[in-house]
Amino acid sequence: MALALTENRFKVYASFVKLEHTIFSLPLIFAGTLLNLHRRPSPRLAGLILLAAVGARTLAMGLNRLIDAEIDARNPRTRRRELPRGLMQRSEAWAVIGVAGLLYIASAAAISPICLALSPIPVLLFAIYPYLKRFTSFAHFGLGLAWSMAPVGGWLAASHSLVRIGKMWWLWLFALLWVTGFDIIYATMDEAFDRRAGLHSLPVALGRRKALMVAALLHGLAFLCLTELWRNRLTSLSALLWMAAIGMLLVLEHLSAERYPEFSFFQINAIIGFMVLGAVYTGV
Repeated sequence: MALALTENRFKVYASFVKLEHTIFSLPLIFAGTLLNLHRRPSPRLAGLILLAAVGARTLAMGLNRLIDAEIDARNPRTRRRELPRGLMQRSEAWAVIGVAGLLYIASAAAISPICLALSPIPVLLFAIYPYLKRFTSFAHFGLGLAWSMAPVGGWLAASHSLVRIGKMWWLWLFALLWVTGFDIIYATMDEAFDRRAGLHSLPVALGRRKALMVAALLHGLAFLCLTELWRNRLTSLSALLWMAAIGMLLVLEHLSAERYPEFSFFQINAIIGFMVLGAVYTGV
């Protein structure tokens, strides 16, 4: 009985922080690592990066859910989440965030002093992002900036230094534009509610069709960034084949975004992240 209860609570906590969404950031983290090392990381480093990524992602989503709990309770799409339904108490949410934060900080410290010193920066971005939709239609760029720390973190984990960090410029810019674009697609699912609630997003400001055009433009620019990354750092034919597949998936994402926004947001972008990792891996 106690084991079943523990397992049930773990499922609630995993659902609370959408643990599966770690697959968005994880490939970009390891892409940043590979771009620096030009080889596979050691098992120890790979394990520490994985722990730091899970801790940071869990911390980020936990903060988002806590900050938005009252809004989620009013939104028909999100009112079944754990905090609005009462499946979790706020004290439990803070406990999950605390454990995730300790995992993140401890892993960063074990990687290198500079990773520990800079570890508060993503946490600050994670904490600021949920508030942006209360003030600006450009809140999507806040999420893009927060998630663009993923390849930066991977690079720092490999280099232990800020020296030559400009060499990952195109990967960082890709992450910023890619995540911002798919967050706009995600926001179309809440356009009507956000408008009634006085929240801000590009779908609210521009309407769904124009907002999706902006997302498509951002993803076009993101693909150009990947092209520059290939031209400057990767150059192999195998990496170019990965690039072609990424381009086709981005096109598919926007062909399906209006009718199937959740599919476009989650399934397609989850695949794209691992394809970017594949392009970097085969390129370096």
